[in-house]
Amino acid sequence: MRLKKYIKLIIPFIIYVIIISVFLLLSCKKENLQDSRNAEISSEEEANISLEQATPSLKQMIGQMLIVGFRGTEVSSNSKIVQDINEYNIGGVILFDYDVPSKSFPRNILSPQQLKKLTEDLQKFTCGDLIIAVDAEGGYVNRLKEEYGFIEIRSAKEMGEGNPEDTFFEVSQLGEELESMGINFNLAPVVDVNINKDNPVIGKIDRSFSEDPQKVYEHAAAFINAMHRYDIITAIKHFPGHGSSTEDSHLGLTDVTMTYNEEFELLPYKKLIEEGIADVIMTAHIMNTDIDSDRPATLSSIYLDHILREELNYDGVVISDDMQMSAITSKFGFEDAIIKAVNAGCNLLIFSNNSSEYDCQIAQKATHVIEEAVNDGKIVSDKITDSYNSLKELKEKYGI
Repeated sequence: MRLKKYIKLIIPFIIYVIIISVFLLLSCKKENLQDSRNAEISSEEEANISLEQATPSLKQMIGQMLIVGFRGTEVSSNSKIVQDINEYNIGGVILFDYDVPSKSFPRNILSPQQLKKLTEDLQKFTCGDLIIAVDAEGGYVNRLKEEYGFIEIRSAKEMGEGNPEDTFFEVSQLGEELESMGINFNLAPVVDVNINKDNPVIGKIDRSFSEDPQKVYEHAAAFINAMHRYDIITAIKHFPGHGSSTEDSHLGLTDVTMTYNEEFELLPYKKLIEEGIADVIMTAHIMNTDIDSDRPATLSSIYLDHILREELNYDGVVISDDMQMSAITSKFGFEDAIIKAVNAGCNLLIFSNNSSEYDCQIAQKATHVIEEAVNDGKIVSDKITDSYNSLKELKEKYGI
């Protein structure tokens, strides 16, 4: 009788324990399922955030296409140029020693110590992937002059009179100095062939290596390879050749129709492209009506897409010469010139802010022009995306 009594008491207890266990098990499964779902949602949200961060806006991509000049030998977080770089995602800056609009020194460069501090602060107060460019050809066109405490570099003409090995050795010293100063982009070498020795902007100031295009190629290759030892980006210029001109494109539109020698002037470009060492090619603001009767090379798709891309098989970055030079500003409006340059195939546009006038709003204005042109269908958005991707690849290659 007692056993039956115990059984009657135990069975309800066992049933109760089983029910509670099942309930707890189901609750745990439900919680685990919910946690799993929450984790999936969280991962999805994180992926979306990462994708948004990895995909720049149109405005951010446009900013990377601009290299701008500014005034000042030092910067802080409150400097206008720093604010512009951060707000518009500006791709780079260009430094000068002399301020043309005010006809005075200094602009950005005083001494090695000062320059190094300037470039360090530019990177520190921005996102740290800034192109910092300078014209350091040697000779007359060299912003880092011996009188400021920098090393002396001979002109292209003087280097061209020797052998390419000597050019490599001399330019290696320049590359080392540029690297130590925080400069990562040298707008050199000039590969214009010295066809007209009285050329006011090339031959007359010793900027060409030689009247022999083969020698120009050999010395330019030595120059570029020396820069590459120190991870300095180079720009060969001025495409498709400024060596035969009789006028200065800084002062107005230059016509080379009657003087241009295509076989000679394109040879250095052809060989450097074939060798695979042409990082960037800078356009010239020159007219050749036999090739394009309406537009200078910088604004012409015939030059940049047909000749440079298709005929010479160049797939790298194309940079404009200064968009504020008189060759452009005297014949084309600010907006029209920018739109034409982008459509022609320029990936980078220089606004030196060092011509006749200084415009502290130049970054904002240039960004706005391109953004509006894309929105209005005057520039195909693929042009911006392609330029952005090319510039990103270039920066990654040189650790910028």
